[in-house]
Amino acid sequence: MTEQESTQSTEDRKTNSGWLVRMLQGTYDHYTCFLPDNIGKLAGTLLKLFYSGIKLDPEQTEKIRQLDQDAIVVYVTKFKSHFEYLFYFSRYRHEGLPYPQIGFDYKFRLWQPFSRMCRIMLARLFFVIRNRKLLNPYERGYISRELIGGRSGFLSLVGKKNFYRRFVKAKTDPIQYLIEIQNSVDRPVFLIPQLIFFSKTARREIPTLIDILFGPEDKPGNLRRLLTLFKNPGKVFVEVSQPIDLRSYLQKPEIRKESVAHQSLVLRRDLLVQLNRHRQSITGPIRKSKWELKESILTNDRLKDYMHRYAENRKIPIHEVHRKADGYIEEIAANYKPAFIKIASAIVGWIIRNMYDGVAINYAVLNQVKLKALKGPLVLIPCHKSHIDYLVLDYVLYHHNMPVPHIAAGKNLSFWPMGPLFRSGGAFFLRRTFGGAVLYSKVFAEYIYKLLQEGYNITQFIEGGRSRTGKLLLPKLGLLSILINAFRDGACEDMLVVPIYIGYDRIVEEKSYLHELGGGTKESENILQVIQARKFLKKRYGIIYIQFHEPLSLSQQQRKYGKSLADMTSKEQNRFVRDLGYRTINAIDRVTVVTPHAVVASAILNFSTDKFSLRELLDVCELYLNYLKAQKAKMADILVAENRRAIEQTLESYGQRKFIETLARGKENPSTERFYLINEGRRLNLEYYKNNCIAFFIPAAYTAMAILEKNAFRFTSAEIRVGYAFWQSFFKYEFVYDSENKPEFNVRKSIKIFIDNGLVVPHKTLPDTYDITPAALRKLKLFALFLKTYFESYWIVLSFLQRNPQDSVKSKDRLKKIDARGTRMYKRKEIDHKEALSKVSYQNAVEFFSSKGIKGSDDFEKIEVYAQALQNSMKQLRP
Repeated sequence: MTEQESTQSTEDRKTNSGWLVRMLQGTYDHYTCFLPDNIGKLAGTLLKLFYSGIKLDPEQTEKIRQLDQDAIVVYVTKFKSHFEYLFYFSRYRHEGLPYPQIGFDYKFRLWQPFSRMCRIMLARLFFVIRNRKLLNPYERGYISRELIGGRSGFLSLVGKKNFYRRFVKAKTDPIQYLIEIQNSVDRPVFLIPQLIFFSKTARREIPTLIDILFGPEDKPGNLRRLLTLFKNPGKVFVEVSQPIDLRSYLQKPEIRKESVAHQSLVLRRDLLVQLNRHRQSITGPIRKSKWELKESILTNDRLKDYMHRYAENRKIPIHEVHRKADGYIEEIAANYKPAFIKIASAIVGWIIRNMYDGVAINYAVLNQVKLKALKGPLVLIPCHKSHIDYLVLDYVLYHHNMPVPHIAAGKNLSFWPMGPLFRSGGAFFLRRTFGGAVLYSKVFAEYIYKLLQEGYNITQFIEGGRSRTGKLLLPKLGLLSILINAFRDGACEDMLVVPIYIGYDRIVEEKSYLHELGGGTKESENILQVIQARKFLKKRYGIIYIQFHEPLSLSQQQRKYGKSLADMTSKEQNRFVRDLGYRTINAIDRVTVVTPHAVVASAILNFSTDKFSLRELLDVCELYLNYLKAQKAKMADILVAENRRAIEQTLESYGQRKFIETLARGKENPSTERFYLINEGRRLNLEYYKNNCIAFFIPAAYTAMAILEKNAFRFTSAEIRVGYAFWQSFFKYEFVYDSENKPEFNVRKSIKIFIDNGLVVPHKTLPDTYDITPAALRKLKLFALFLKTYFESYWIVLSFLQRNPQDSVKSKDRLKKIDARGTRMYKRKEIDHKEALSKVSYQNAVEFFSSKGIKGSDDFEKIEVYAQALQNSMKQLRP
């Protein structure tokens, strides 16, 4: 070929003059694998209209826009499809993206202009006459010149003739061809896997008659595809998988040393794996019926061997063991139904629109979660504040093109008729305790193993139940341990733990939580509660906040310990599970959204009296907001943009719900300023909302309390670290300790924030020494007062233990007796806060004191140590 031929593309020539002469002189590069821009206005308009209903979200195309401007772009699909090629050509061209024009092993005859089709036919004819062989765009370097010249390509990995052409007829492998192009140029070649979904539903393992006749939903035949496109075009959407930088890929140590032929085989495999996993991350694994899963679980070798040993040890017939195991699977297993998911999605969407003002989601991190799902099943671990949690989380995932996970639910929710409905939505049920039920425990573990092995995502509420106090509960590690054991035993290559915060401006269960915290008994879930839930639809509950944390990979977590789980001792595995549980809770705390309701409730309850003014409230809120900004806490948008309006709206809401009262101007309130009075009977409600954000303030509260205990205007950070460590240990059953940062770090960070806010001043000459002013004492107290309720709760328990020998009260009656003593102490004004009368805090205090060997009045020496510490602290916080 001449130099002129190698620099000028024949497809860009707009005139016919001289083309035959040039062809006879040796220019034959006219091919049907090239789709020209000038396909005609009518054809272009038809394609645009035909594909207009298919969803193409900007967040998907952003991956393409962020590529290097000089990159060579090749789009990759799994199956060969002219339908998909024409879609990307038409839509990407309209969106201003690199659009494919060079189709590897594609032939476009009907879409060629007539004049160009004539050139193609004559070029082939003259080339055969002159060279005695067929034209080949690979051999003539046409495709490489076009790609290097700036055009984009389109490659399909699986086709009817592709394998035969490569391995039998020894035709050019397009992937090997691309590797050779990358090796010859300095510019990066990007392979961008693409998927078009006609349904979010996974393929059935046993196809239906419709699937056989018209193709499955994930790879529909022409008729089914057209019906879907015309009947419900919004159902069809596009996903762009993570682009592969071919230059970087070829530099991997395990790839670089191999031959080009081997590199192409590995790259093809990796592309297919990525496409398959991406599809599964949207639809979930291949659908199997409940009965197929049951048979697979009950007949696997591990469980069969265990059941035989179980029967022999207990001398019972094996068929009786089989019957029990079958019954346990029936008790546990979900009965996942995609049709129910679609109906439930519509219902939940209607509930959210009618009860809430929107859902705030950190989509950037959710997209990271979605991307990481390609590496293994997700274990989604949200905090648990409301029954709305699992409904809204599933709804968000489903509408973000992710499969609805299987949900671990307590057996108390399996009541009729909700139990069967929950099972249809992916819920599986477990008992609160497995004590003594060894066969049940084994069957449950095998069920979890099977779910992970199949690739199902799982949602687990690690707190074990809904938090009635508003703060995160300590992690319950039983199910997490079972999940980790399944991973250790090879159920999946990796498992991704995803901490999730779900919070609300206003909680639906507000009244029932107040009843339980005030000493009432929890009502068992039943159908009557479902019927009564209609009344909630008449109210508005503000915004729902869902914040995802970056996934925690179990493979990476193992590497931090320097050994795999399989190589760990039992003690090391227990530590691994415990650390992961606490790290998960810490992660949820870090992504917690601070709402106006939480900040205002904190300020109200931390006043020294029940009466306060708007100005006083605004001042305290400003102090807290400045601290939260320094902590880089995520705050509700309205708190960032218009914090005064947010505070006043929250006050109005609390007033309407009778949490506070507005004082009328008169003898008690002669000022023109607005004053409010806390409703003593609703302090527990305010405590709930305060606790929604308390985790951010605990480090400052411990630090401030340690400073106040010094009872001096000068201190060193070393002295404060001792007090900080004491209170962190003291409240270890109340607040999840920071598993990643030591007390030294948190003290240093808190002191820096106090310095920035003018609460303390570094000493000019003495190192690591700080001074406080009398005016700053009040502000330090405003941080330490976050602990006062808990001081009083623990003092109630300790005073009970002071007066009662260990065996004088039965264990089941102890909390009732403690509650009665707390009520008396409150009436006698020995404690100030009614919210200190909390059974949850009583139980935590009993566990702590018991761990320190304090079980009754006989342990008076140990009691005295903690009694002095509590009395001193409460004294410092008195008005």
